[in-house]
Amino acid sequence: MMVPLDPSDKPTSQRRIAEGDTVVVYERHDAMRAVTVTAGGVLQNRFGVFRHAEWLGRHFGSKVFSSGGVGGKCGRKAGGGFVHLLAPTPELWTLVLSHRTQILYIADISLVVAYLELVPGCVVLESGTGSGSLTTSLARAIAPQGRVYTFDFHDQRAASAREDFEKNGLSSLITVAVRDIQGEGFPEEHSGAADAVFLDLPQPWLAIPSAGTMLRQDGILCSFSPCIEQVQRACEAMRSCFTDIRTFEILLRTYDVHEGALKSATANEAANVGSIPEKKRKIRSAGEAFDSTQTSSVMARPSSIARGHTGYLTFARRSVHGTQTVATESCSTS
Repeated sequence: MMVPLDPSDKPTSQRRIAEGDTVVVYERHDAMRAVTVTAGGVLQNRFGVFRHAEWLGRHFGSKVFSSGGVGGKCGRKAGGGFVHLLAPTPELWTLVLSHRTQILYIADISLVVAYLELVPGCVVLESGTGSGSLTTSLARAIAPQGRVYTFDFHDQRAASAREDFEKNGLSSLITVAVRDIQGEGFPEEHSGAADAVFLDLPQPWLAIPSAGTMLRQDGILCSFSPCIEQVQRACEAMRSCFTDIRTFEILLRTYDVHEGALKSATANEAANVGSIPEKKRKIRSAGEAFDSTQTSSVMARPSSIARGHTGYLTFARRSVHGTQTVATESCSTS
């Protein structure tokens, strides 16, 4: 289970792997996959052959070696292939899920969860579900008493997302429904009951009036759009019943960290630098080298591959007009 629903339940990371569990097989930071453990299952990759039977009973986070992979018997000699078996989390799931649509990644998701001010017990409405990347993180934020109602107009996408949520033990937190929110709006049963609404739609301005009636007073709306023209039209639609409208673009810059050798200077080279004020220096004879000509050091530099523009996140707070009736009328006429 990705999210413990009972305080007495151990987090998945503290359990042992059992048949039927989903594990994230970590090869390296940019190569992972989700695998369902079966007694007779076999995983083959560039590091060798890994039998699921050898995973059973191990703790999540274990390092396992290939069976007869490169490096000799059972892959346990120098050069043998190995992987790590990680417990699924919303962050890891975003990296390994099946892409049925373009998804939100961790940088955007973290800002959404923070700015929607989600806490356990919140009610969240989402349109559209897509591949379920954001939905999974929303569910963890509002667990164990909250609820996420997510809608998608595409039958097959909704069914596939529902299967993923069931597999990850999130069915009690997420309700998936098929509905065209742009054309029909959110169901009236949620009117005035939502703490937050998230829109990922090609024409979000069509759904904003409905989103306004769903939100409680002081609730928060977020709209994700890849194009600035969409943002402009969405902001215009928000002005009638929302305040504190803000738009963000997240550009994430990663760094590569690795160990490398640094070349040390000779005594003559060091002497050319000049004296160091208020510090005593040991005088060495000409040509005498320092104790080490090379030292190992951990170095970091910007990655040569950077993820560029993903989209714009626009947040707005539901205006407080004094009464819920007045607020609802304001939104419904926008």
